[in-house]
Amino acid sequence: MTFSSQWAHSDNDGDSVGLGMGYNFNLGPFLMTLGGKAVYLNPKDGDEGYAIAAGGGAELPLGQYFTLFGEGYYSPDSMSSGVEDYVEANAGVRLNVLPSLNIEAGYRYIDMAGKDGNRDNTLADGAYAGVNFRF
Repeated sequence: MTFSSQWAHSDNDGDSVGLGMGYNFNLGPFLMTLGGKAVYLNPKDGDEGYAIAAGGGAELPLGQYFTLFGEGYYSPDSMSSGVEDYVEANAGVRLNVLPSLNIEAGYRYIDMAGKDGNRDNTLADGAYAGVNFRF
């Protein structure tokens, strides 16, 4: 089992805060994750609400220190409120500094599609860098 939390902010498009849970399993050299996230949505243009997003990811170790990863989550209109749908995708590379600490860089896309005439709010669409703690 794996648990996660996240926060994304854009001065122009709002915020999202999420808690996730997933099941990890090995598939050949890959570590696969299937799971979901409960996400609080606060778009700059639109009503605040929530999304229950399903998705997963894959990790491919490249030796002792580096890992390639990708993940995606989606919530349709029927599983969200305040938005038409919610989409999140990340891909990149991690540097494993310590067993419980890694640094990552890659591409991130987070979008809250507008509803009831409100515009889309794209929180992220480009390169990013971050730090992860695993325990």
